[in-house]
Amino acid sequence: MAGLLPRADVLIAIMGAPHTGDLVTSAFRLSQALLARGARVHLWTCGHATGLTRQALGPAKPRNVVDWAREYPTTAALAAELLAAFPTTLHWYACRFCSQERGADAHIPGIRLRAPFKFTEHLDAADKAFFLGVC
Repeated sequence: MAGLLPRADVLIAIMGAPHTGDLVTSAFRLSQALLARGARVHLWTCGHATGLTRQALGPAKPRNVVDWAREYPTTAALAAELLAAFPTTLHWYACRFCSQERGADAHIPGIRLRAPFKFTEHLDAADKAFFLGVC
């Protein structure tokens, strides 16, 4: 079954609650750095991390009262930028069960929902795996 997935140099799995620390920044920066160097990357989100690419987030976060004029992109907007910049080397997947359980199954374009038991296929398709969050 792993043959159906594109090969990846690195699988980055973002598990659990990404809002508890610098997890999101680390995942996005690591992904961008790898992709900029020509790596093929699979990103898999599970648990509350599936909410990073919800369509409902829109393009910008609510305004910051300290810096009212500046817009800050949402994680969904950042993910869309990465997907647009690296359309052939970045493949982003979200756990279908976790997405549906949290009401987050309407993702931005480019995010593929996969059943949780398919995760091992991603491990088989990747040369290296890197886990961020809870395991």
